Amino acid sequence: MALVLGRKPGEKLIVEHLGEKMEIEVIKTDDGMLRLGIEAGRNFKVLREELYSDSDSI
Repeated sequence: MALVLGRKPGEKLIVEHLGEKMEIEVIKTDDGMLRLGIEAGRNFKVLREELYSDSDSI
C-alpha cells in the first residue's frame, strides 16, 4: 500500500535520501489544475511516469 498524504497549495513534502533532499511543493494555478514544483539535487532523477520505462537511455 502506498503512503497517501494530503497537502494544500503552498505546502511541501521533503524527501531525503543519503543526505540529499528533494522538496515537492503543491501549486494550484488559476485554471484549477494542480501542479507540483520540484527542487532536487543533481543526483535525483525526476521523471513523469509515462517516461519512466524509457529511463534506461537517460
